[in-house]
Amino acid sequence: MSKKRHRTMTNRRSGSLLVCAAATTMAAVFTAGCSQHDPTPTPPPTVTAPQLITPHPKITPVPTDAPSPSPEILSAVLQPALDNPDLGSLTGHVTDAQTGATLWQQQTDTPQVPGSIVKVLTTAAALLTLPADHRTTTTVVQGANPGQLVLVGGGDPTLTAKPTGTQGYYTDAPHLDDLINQIHRSGIHVSSLMVDNTIFPGPAIAPGWDTADIAGGSITPIESVMLDGGRADPLADYSPRTHTPALDTGRALAEQLGLDPASVTEGTTPSTATPAAAVVASVQSAPLSTRLHDLMVHSDDVLAETVGFEIALARGLPATFDGAVDAITHTLQESGFDTTGAQLRDASGLSTDDRISARLIDQVLTAAAGPDTPELRPLLDTLPVAGATGTLADRFNPPSPAAGWVRAKTGSLSGVSSLAGIVVDNDRRVLTFTLMSNGTAPEAARPALDAVATALRGCGCR
Repeated sequence: MSKKRHRTMTNRRSGSLLVCAAATTMAAVFTAGCSQHDPTPTPPPTVTAPQLITPHPKITPVPTDAPSPSPEILSAVLQPALDNPDLGSLTGHVTDAQTGATLWQQQTDTPQVPGSIVKVLTTAAALLTLPADHRTTTTVVQGANPGQLVLVGGGDPTLTAKPTGTQGYYTDAPHLDDLINQIHRSGIHVSSLMVDNTIFPGPAIAPGWDTADIAGGSITPIESVMLDGGRADPLADYSPRTHTPALDTGRALAEQLGLDPASVTEGTTPSTATPAAAVVASVQSAPLSTRLHDLMVHSDDVLAETVGFEIALARGLPATFDGAVDAITHTLQESGFDTTGAQLRDASGLSTDDRISARLIDQVLTAAAGPDTPELRPLLDTLPVAGATGTLADRFNPPSPAAGWVRAKTGSLSGVSSLAGIVVDNDRRVLTFTLMSNGTAPEAARPALDAVATALRGCGCR
């Protein structure tokens, strides 16, 4: 079971071409009277300038006294969408964000394969554990021998091969050529290079992963240093990835230093840097808040896993899949969330062995949207917007009434489709929802899930 590509395979940094129809029209107006057969060109018609308007953009908060839907009426409104057989085996939960009251549920405590909505839990645990400005550091230190350097991975997959001044795949990512320039300025005559990957002791592949997803572009072995998330194409969402990301990063660095890339070695001895090793160069990742946004909006599996390892290290656990899962689960439990039935094997949701309940995801979303857990409120800003951003850019497209009103994390594997987020209904009440479909193809299940979320948006339900 491999991950389904849930967004168009395009270069995420490419722009759109805007054509100004007005300019074309004006050009036609001013040339209309200039025929070569008319010796006396007529003057162009008078064009009346459009009336200027002054915009007054503002953010209007939802009212605290907006009426809450009736559970009975909401259930009746949802039923036509819920009757769609394309939903397969559906579990779900809908909550009033302000009061925490359950408005609708279906098999909400039954664990199902969730897909990428696991990233909601990872992001919540990160927000509860780490400061928003937390960064990871990649360093180059002096080795044991003269002229020997050691590239020490600190757990940052966002280091980019793109030149300084250009944007890599990840937002505000550090640049490899920054490390290179610092090494040159050090004056060291570099004779050899090693890679220290020991902060992530392995395994590098989680249980339940399909290694075909490496070539498919969803994942790469989780090692402590890599370029552009291991992508062959630094800017493509689903570029094929490398099987040896840390070693490839060392080779790219070596080549820029004039060394033979084939001479780069990786391992624990003697490449492991000692704590006392002199730092020659270092770069830092973007703040955690920036990385969480990239993680969620673009459903980046590699970034999710490394953030999971980051949480584990912060809690004194090993930077492994087991350590990350334990750290995420315990963080949520300590914050009052009921993790009964949760069985995680990774932090991204790519594993087909993951099982969680709709109730758990919805609890976390309700805490983020409600009044009592402000430390989780930034999670809402990481959710893709229906018909506009990230993995929802090509769903709920206008004229869907839910476009712009639904913000949700998607999840897609073979036979698995999920949607979990928030929606403002027609009465301006904020609702949270979690929908998990198992057993049908995502191509069929996604529109069916979107129809349920659209019904929530259209609900006054009183």
